[in-house]
Amino acid sequence: MRLLALSATAAAILGCAVEDGGFEQPAAPSTDVAAAGGVRFVDVTAETGLDFVHATGSAGTFPMPAIMGGGVAAFDADGDGLLDLYFPNAGSEIAGEAGRNRFYLQQPRGRFVDATAASGLDNPGYGMGAAVGDIDNDGDVDLYVTNFGPDVLYRNEGGGRFVDASASMSVATSGWSTSAVFFDADLDGWLDLYVARYVQWHEARECQVQGGRVDYCGPQQFEGEADVFYRNEGGRRFVDRSRDAGVSLIEDAGLGVVAADLDEDGLPDVYVANDADPNQLWINRGGGVFEDDAVLLGAAYNRFGVGEAGMGIALGDIDGDLDPDLFLSHLIEETNTLYVNLGAAAGLSDGFDDRAAEAGLAAPSTPYTGFGTAFFDADNDGDLDLAVVNGAVKQRPETLSDRDDWFWRGYAEPNLLMLGDGAGAFADASAASDDFGTALDVSRGLVPFDLEGDGDLDLLVSNLEGPARVYRNETITETATGVSGWIRLRVVDPELRRTALGASVVAWIDGRPVHRLVLPLGGYLTGGEAPLHIGLGGATNVERFEVTWPGGEVETFDGTASGNEVTLLRGAGR
Repeated sequence: MRLLALSATAAAILGCAVEDGGFEQPAAPSTDVAAAGGVRFVDVTAETGLDFVHATGSAGTFPMPAIMGGGVAAFDADGDGLLDLYFPNAGSEIAGEAGRNRFYLQQPRGRFVDATAASGLDNPGYGMGAAVGDIDNDGDVDLYVTNFGPDVLYRNEGGGRFVDASASMSVATSGWSTSAVFFDADLDGWLDLYVARYVQWHEARECQVQGGRVDYCGPQQFEGEADVFYRNEGGRRFVDRSRDAGVSLIEDAGLGVVAADLDEDGLPDVYVANDADPNQLWINRGGGVFEDDAVLLGAAYNRFGVGEAGMGIALGDIDGDLDPDLFLSHLIEETNTLYVNLGAAAGLSDGFDDRAAEAGLAAPSTPYTGFGTAFFDADNDGDLDLAVVNGAVKQRPETLSDRDDWFWRGYAEPNLLMLGDGAGAFADASAASDDFGTALDVSRGLVPFDLEGDGDLDLLVSNLEGPARVYRNETITETATGVSGWIRLRVVDPELRRTALGASVVAWIDGRPVHRLVLPLGGYLTGGEAPLHIGLGGATNVERFEVTWPGGEVETFDGTASGNEVTLLRGAGR
């Protein structure tokens, strides 16, 4: 079912009607792009040795899965402390040798080598995205690959080698899976799994746009798929608890998913971005039961009561009030949506409010279709910035690319880079960001990561029917003030032998609290684990850390000087 409704009451509350039947957008804050002139991201893909090129083998034939795929996973597969990369592809049966999934091990100095052949990760399916997490608490990070068709769960055997554990772990997700996330839903120490699913697409359906031209179908032409929730039974197997949890009751077109404790009751909740359907906010009621409170809490629709084309999700504290805010990327002619958290400390009594326009995030997004997105600190000033990678799902009204020999040129779009001020407002620095803001690709996945270990966050972008790209952050060397303070932070539960997913950290810097969440990398079809990165601005140290562990226990740790990587061990106080 596709809901695109607005009641009279909602209209009165959410906006003011104007004569043309639309709504009056609040004025965006003024932005000083000149102040962002030093923010530079330069394409260094060739220098890294990364040679992955996504291929669907479907140019001109318009199968719907071809326009939606193209995710990526970034995680330390072999335990050497460096992030390795996995790219799902469209499958060798469809795109030939070019359609194989690829796995790259990172070498020192930020170089990658193709290690697919020896890894066991040559997924035979039609790949969409991936999620990572240590499913058996053995210290190695495992990989779940979402497909159009049966998904695959790979257990990490160490040293960058994996085995297909789908059957032995009783994971048998079928249909069309998109994004997935590992999280400990019941706080028993074992990571459970939530899988978002899209629509029941069938090849016989042909879709046309105005003028009778054939193009990719939208989700409205098909029935939605119910999502799937698996409970981890002690690292031995997973059990499908979708019906008991309540998530199988809704069949919508799920694309993005994130798990975090959004109401601060100690239990992780799940938020799902749906394409042309209302979004879901599954509040964890305990005992393996979830309740969708997205409508009640203002996170199902935009400010006008309209369901939008939810693609990717970013989660982070953008205004410094120590609760997590939500950002969703959307379709062309829709605005991306910023759901500001109004009261997590009070049990989300006030819910969320769409403040994309007030934050300066609405107008820059309307010409493009956003997919992968992430909050990250681009300039190490301690404030969260925002990146969005774009790429159309139907041919654009005007073509931006000048590549005449490329079928996908009508779908290519530039990316967005928005600089945050720490109080909830953003300035559009896309044009000033060099290669990242000017590249014209059909982009899908996005990962911020420190490629060279130099203390600033670079960007990895996976592109549909094109090469993956690495953009090196040269912001700090170009900033006149020389602001470069930073730390990297790992938050670990030693009893579980893994990252304490679901924890949150407050770093006190010059008397100011800076809030970060310990979550899997997300966005759109994207999974991974990476150290937390915290910019210090002009400060030389962190005074102390306060960690809220899954379940609500709070622990305080001593601070550290700038330029260090620190591991905080649960229960150790050190």
